Amino acid sequence: MIPVSTPCLNGKELEYVTDCIKSSWISSIGKYVTQFEENFAGFCGTAHAISASNGTTALHLALVSLDIGEADEVIVPDLTFVASANAVLYCGARPVFVDADEKTWNIDPSKIEENITERTKAIIVVHLYGHPCDMDPIMKIARQYNLKVIEDAAEAHGAEYNLKRVGSFGDAGVFSFYGNKIITTGEGGMITTNNTELMNKMRMLRDHAMSKTKRYWHDVLGYNYRLTNIQAAIGVAQMEQIDGFIEAKRRNAALYNSLLNKIDGLTLPPEANGCRNVYWMYSVLIEDDFGMSRDDVMARLQEKGIDTRPFFYPLHQLPIYRRDAVYPVSTMLSRKGINLPSGTTLTETDIRKVCEAFMSIKK
Repeated sequence: MIPVSTPCLNGKELEYVTDCIKSSWISSIGKYVTQFEENFAGFCGTAHAISASNGTTALHLALVSLDIGEADEVIVPDLTFVASANAVLYCGARPVFVDADEKTWNIDPSKIEENITERTKAIIVVHLYGHPCDMDPIMKIARQYNLKVIEDAAEAHGAEYNLKRVGSFGDAGVFSFYGNKIITTGEGGMITTNNTELMNKMRMLRDHAMSKTKRYWHDVLGYNYRLTNIQAAIGVAQMEQIDGFIEAKRRNAALYNSLLNKIDGLTLPPEANGCRNVYWMYSVLIEDDFGMSRDDVMARLQEKGIDTRPFFYPLHQLPIYRRDAVYPVSTMLSRKGINLPSGTTLTETDIRKVCEAFMSIKK
């Protein structure tokens, strides 16, 4: 079976974790936490990076620190992993869904403004499957309406928009280091920002909101959202390899594109002008004229030893977020979308096997 993704841990992960254990600093204080944060901020081109226990807690921490709360509304793309909306609910706010753009599969900037009300306080943009959002019009809208912007870049480490890396555009960028992400710490997350005041607030809230001058004194509600030094040790080793991981993703995508581009009824992943897709997932659409449904294609590939994943369900279809509004593009993308094996450990032989399987199914 060729899996959708497996982590690559061929660097100094074991060496650094062993060093961490020998030092006895295995919890949330230690040199690797600081080094990981500094390295990641440098990679993204931001002044600060604040580690967290996972991508979801990082997203929640960013929203809380930006004072998103009861009765507020936050714009969220309809096509995204559920955590993007859940974090809004954790704050007591209401997620307001916006349909996807058919060309990039990300939030459609042209549909944001019509969903803004007097209660709207922020926009969460999600760089879906590794492709950056169209940030210029989004930031223009945010400035016009005085809205905060949070980039959910959990799937897009190193993706670029007009030569600038994601996570550096908005008030905060949020990343995940789950086992299938471009770099991993097993579980873990990071928030990037250029705002020093916001950084200090997030660090305080992340550590139970404990006073920095009066130990065990807590003025406000805080959280235990800290990353461990052991996890950070893995992260430091992964950061040493991140450029190679991204190049492997793009190289694999180029090979997929060259082998699949002549198959009728198959839409390949986008890469818009000015954008650098990091192809966290190599994702395609099974069009209606392919000859069988997306689910049938997945079943046939499974029979041939190839693991796949469907696209996320649109949030408006989930019971907790059910909406009567129509979101035609996200609904279409979800119905047609399939993620093929995309890990950095894939070989050329693996990719050719996947493509040959596709061709045999089409025949």
